[in-house]
Amino acid sequence: MEEALKIQSLFIYPIKSCRGISVPQATVTQTGFQWDRYWLVVNYKGRAYTQRVEPKLALVESELPKEAFLEDWEPTKDTFLVVRAPGMSPLKIPLTKPSSIAEGVSMWEWSGSAFDEGEEAAKWFSDYLGKQSRLVRFNKETETRPSPPEFAAGYSTTFADMFPFLFASQASLDLLNTLLPEPVPINRFRPNFLVDNCEPFGEDLWDEIKINELVFQGVRLCSRCKVPLVNQETGVPGAAEPTETLMKFRSDKVLMPDKKARGKVYFGKEMVWNWNISNSEGKGSKTIRVGDTISVLKMMTSITEAAV
Repeated sequence: MEEALKIQSLFIYPIKSCRGISVPQATVTQTGFQWDRYWLVVNYKGRAYTQRVEPKLALVESELPKEAFLEDWEPTKDTFLVVRAPGMSPLKIPLTKPSSIAEGVSMWEWSGSAFDEGEEAAKWFSDYLGKQSRLVRFNKETETRPSPPEFAAGYSTTFADMFPFLFASQASLDLLNTLLPEPVPINRFRPNFLVDNCEPFGEDLWDEIKINELVFQGVRLCSRCKVPLVNQETGVPGAAEPTETLMKFRSDKVLMPDKKARGKVYFGKEMVWNWNISNSEGKGSKTIRVGDTISVLKMMTSITEAAV
């Protein structure tokens, strides 16, 4: 008998492009996990910094209070996001709502306002990166950052790249590692969910899955940028791997030979929480825990459909 699909690990990345936190449980919201990509480091023009241009962000660690991952928890004035990096004193950011607003914040196609975390945080990141920077927090009260409507109409996210949730499986990573000159850890791919007991790349074809009472909808395969090249332990980008090996069996050219190749390479499945199905009355727990089982309700018919 096949073993049930299980959640092996859950990851939250409080600051966009900085190190993730492995958590025992997480609260699902319409824009992603609570606290996931709530903060963003921006340059003097308010534009997002990511590991694509600032790989040193990989070494910036975040710590949240353990109770922050409980459903319905509210911050108090003595609760903090604590930020650490090599050669830097710890930075404490109060979790209560900031009073200051930064206008003209932009990330990819989106621009809007965000909460500004103040001068101490700005100096900390400016010193660490060696260039003028500020730390901002997503303002859910006034801002919406829509996911691309051609793929996920009506859905939005905070400072994640495009979609609220990224799933990957341990078997996919294991298979890739058998082909690499040196194995890589899952942190190269920065998923929210790491799934066990899955066939390698079985997650590609998930159209609809259920975890407890929550239904998630498959959006598309995740096409990877330069970030998987960055060693997350050293903050140093490599020249080729794992992307070069992925190109041999996970590129659009290989997976979709009938389509025009654009040099894309895929690892992981982007998904949204379908709250219309899940909790029509808004009741029920929105907590997901390591060890929870996953039921696949509906599969896509082909890899072409999955990649869009």
